[in-house]
Amino acid sequence: MIAEIGLAALWLSAALAVLQLLGGFAGARAADGVAPLSALVRPAATLQAFLCSIAFLSLVYLFAVTDLSVRLVAINSHSMKPMIFKLSGTWGNHEGSMLLWVTVMAMAGGLIALIERRLAERTMMATLAAQAFVALGFYAFLILSSNPFERLTEVPAEGNGLNPLLQDIGLAFHPPTLYIGYVGLSVAFSFAVGALLTRAVTPEFARVMRPWVLAAWIFLTIGITAGSYWAYYELGWGGWWFWDPVENASLMPWLAATALLHSASVLAARDALRTWTIMLGVIAFSMSMVGTFLVRSGILTSVHAFAVDPERGSFILGLLILYIGGALVIFALRANTIAEGERFSLVSREGALVVNNIALSAILGIVLLGTLYPLLTEAFDVRVSVGPPYFNPVGAIFFLPMVLVLMVGPLLRWRRDEFSRIIKPVALAGTIVLAVLVGVALLNDIGILSVLGLALAAGLAIASWAPLFKRALLRTPLAVWGMCLAHFGVAVALFGMAADSAFQKERLVAASVGDVVEVGPWTGRLDSVNALAGQNWTAMQANMMISYDGGPEREARPQSRNFWTPQMETSEVALLTRWNGQLYVAVGNQAEDGRWQLRLWWKPFVTFIWYGGLLIALGGALALVGRVIGDLRRRRYATDVDDHDELPLEPEVQPAS
Repeated sequence: MIAEIGLAALWLSAALAVLQLLGGFAGARAADGVAPLSALVRPAATLQAFLCSIAFLSLVYLFAVTDLSVRLVAINSHSMKPMIFKLSGTWGNHEGSMLLWVTVMAMAGGLIALIERRLAERTMMATLAAQAFVALGFYAFLILSSNPFERLTEVPAEGNGLNPLLQDIGLAFHPPTLYIGYVGLSVAFSFAVGALLTRAVTPEFARVMRPWVLAAWIFLTIGITAGSYWAYYELGWGGWWFWDPVENASLMPWLAATALLHSASVLAARDALRTWTIMLGVIAFSMSMVGTFLVRSGILTSVHAFAVDPERGSFILGLLILYIGGALVIFALRANTIAEGERFSLVSREGALVVNNIALSAILGIVLLGTLYPLLTEAFDVRVSVGPPYFNPVGAIFFLPMVLVLMVGPLLRWRRDEFSRIIKPVALAGTIVLAVLVGVALLNDIGILSVLGLALAAGLAIASWAPLFKRALLRTPLAVWGMCLAHFGVAVALFGMAADSAFQKERLVAASVGDVVEVGPWTGRLDSVNALAGQNWTAMQANMMISYDGGPEREARPQSRNFWTPQMETSEVALLTRWNGQLYVAVGNQAEDGRWQLRLWWKPFVTFIWYGGLLIALGGALALVGRVIGDLRRRRYATDVDDHDELPLEPEVQPAS
């Protein structure tokens, strides 16, 4: 009965999306945004969000009770699985993840309809119509191609279970945060299309769109950070990023969203970069659609990939062509109606943001090419592998100069500035960069990219806080604090990446019980190897006593697990964390002579990668709160103020952000 309720709610949501599309289109055609059906658009969007949530919660319930009469549950769950994995298994599959996607999209559309009143009604109707048009494609995909509520004629005695690599707490956080980010970009896409259709690419449009882009960017940052750490400790290979095509599928929207966020801020504050903002709104959602196609088309073999059905891939490819092709056609037809906006000098805040946007776009192109090229060559029976030897040096060509601009850009004034005005803070950051560069370069066997990364991370860490100099800190807007914290997070993450690459130590041994193993400053002794059993797995666990630089011993218990539903062998690593890095220990199989394979990595400062990611997201959250507070104050006082200082208490002072 619950499955039928969920399916009925999904159908009704699709019907309301049709009503929202028709009413929104009618309102967009009317001069004042008012048409016979337009009054129903906001209620339709709100009710659609409610019904789609009912559909998704119905699927969650079916997984929680392990209703094996539902095909999706039988294929992806079983009764012995822990409850947390039953619940997260709802979106750990193709159909469930797509239902989560469309549910978040419907909720975003409903929230826009409920709270957004700043745009002209005609532009808002066009935006909601565009959102409904995007949602309809996914509703059709679920109902016609990937019904999550399909019943089985014969109920199996037990389910197949979830991929063991996905039976981890990371599944509860990584996919939902990414999907919220992806859907946030669909909102930005809808705003961009609505503004194009009504010729309303204005600073007010950017102010309305910016919080949605910022929220999407925050969730994408959290999702990518969580996914990186999940892969790091779950796969047992010791790496935090593998340039896997599906990893790239989440990175590409983030790069586009970062550029879009900067462009929208410039448009909102200084009425410039209008064309940039519209194009990046289209590109950001395009990258999320490309990622969706890669994961669900069956053209990739990956733990991330949910679908292996070419028909589904063709459906998504059709949606991608329809949405992105349609948006590009609209852009081509309306591009000449987008006013140029305010001009600015190259040496200005806007100029620095344009340089960074160009660099981000170039990195996006590099990642996209490296991701798709092997797929293209494979179509001609030529298999190639594109990995770190391509991505790292080619991406660094644009990334490292971008970091330099990131140090200087926030210090510049809007419209026009003189470089001589900021020579002191720039000289300080430059001195730090050179000092670290020379100091690290004197060390042996460190690659040039690691040396440059460490030096630039040090300079950026100092330069990130320079916009706060000579400010009354208690009066500094949250948006400025958020910017500084996010930039500092980039420095922290860059330091972690460079340090891990430069100073990592690895040891692969075959050890008997009682043997002592050393790696870097760590010394470990294999005390025993025992068999264990869990709810749906058995394991061999190595018990080791490990000390750092002769200090107190700590216990490490890596496991080699064998799941039986479905059958798969996985590695559960042991992590010993200190302020200056992590010891990473994995145990393998037993050799014929009775020894056990042990692999140990000493990874100095590797945790700074994820600390940096969280700081970036926290900075975005502070900026979002600051923007919301500023918008509320702006409405209250009904005044035109500098968008970057949000009703400053000292309006005569030139903003530092």
